[in-house]
Amino acid sequence: MAELRQISVFLENLAGRLGEVTHVLADAGVNMRAISIADTADFGILRLIVDDTDKSIAALKAAGFTTRLTNVAAVEIEDKPGSLAKVMELFQQSKVNIEYLYASLEGKAGKAAVIFKLSDHEKGLEIVRENGLVTIASF
Repeated sequence: MAELRQISVFLENLAGRLGEVTHVLADAGVNMRAISIADTADFGILRLIVDDTDKSIAALKAAGFTTRLTNVAAVEIEDKPGSLAKVMELFQQSKVNIEYLYASLEGKAGKAAVIFKLSDHEKGLEIVRENGLVTIASF
């Protein structure tokens, strides 16, 4: 089953920190394919899907950033109203909690990619597989 490796970068909530990350990745020749950020008053967690995870981790660590790798599932859905609701219902019926999600319009025309961090990764992938959903292994 296809899964992606997501990079989480821990950032102080200071002006310019997100810009520093984007410059480090650009200088390393890495292309960001999906991005999400959650923040509090003091810190943020930047979540990234990139075209070269290993190169990204090396560049970010060399620049002093704290990173973590997480396996996530990416599912292709129709880019139309109700498509995400159908996938959400599958997880709800199976009692798999979605810790967070974000989306990318990267990919085929008329499709969107939804990236899920699930409480039970293996069970979530099983649900995806059993329901014939298309997974995305890379962007």
